[in-house]
Amino acid sequence: MEWRDEGIILGLRRHGETSAIAEVMTRAHGRHMGIVRGGRSRWMQPILQPGNSVALVWRARLDEHLGQYQIEALDQRAGRLMESAAGVQGVQAMAALLRLLPERDPHPRLHDAFAIILDSLGEPALAGAMYVRLELAVLEDLGFGLDLSQCAATGARTDLVYVSPKSGRAVSAGAGLAWADRLMGLPPFLLSRTEGCDDADMLVDAFRLTGHFLHRHVFDPRAIAEPAARASFLSSLVRALSAPAAAIDPAPQRKAFP
Repeated sequence: MEWRDEGIILGLRRHGETSAIAEVMTRAHGRHMGIVRGGRSRWMQPILQPGNSVALVWRARLDEHLGQYQIEALDQRAGRLMESAAGVQGVQAMAALLRLLPERDPHPRLHDAFAIILDSLGEPALAGAMYVRLELAVLEDLGFGLDLSQCAATGARTDLVYVSPKSGRAVSAGAGLAWADRLMGLPPFLLSRTEGCDDADMLVDAFRLTGHFLHRHVFDPRAIAEPAARASFLSSLVRALSAPAAAIDPAPQRKAFP
């Protein structure tokens, strides 16, 4: 069997003396493993760094086999990512998030979002907002999507400021006022596909919201801990957003979530 695709390196582990097993988020074949012969060579190691986009040829005798990769570089962005804490922690946090998906289950939208966020990690107001949307998208693809389109109580599509921690549905200000202490806040930027978030406290609230549902539906049922890289990534974003205004682009380029 053989297929060709493009993907983004998630991680690497040793295989024998000279080879490696590459874990790649491919566009059409999902999170997929494969052996790279000579993957530990001086020439291949820079290509196989997490965050790099690559062209792939996968071959195996049977579909269920691990198979072998032939890999060529498309965008060696790993060097740029390693220049900042947000870059290093961001790629680690997203790799850990995408590992929650079933292996070999196609998620082209998540692959495309992963690439866009990787190229936006230098813009904290944009990267943080898009990362939270990625967590929402992963929850949706796992079957636990939140409904932020209308009020669960009234059907209203405006003035949505709360989220029910049980149902994951939005609640309007009027309908939720009496139960405000039991509801979670809905950061307004999550109602848009392109809006960034330059408010550190609001970003923390957004991470708290998605973290609640990740724990409820994914981490706790699987008895796994929240990846440490997630908290580290949030801390690096908060530091960047809390820096003097001159250090932050006041109008980052808006990019729509796929």
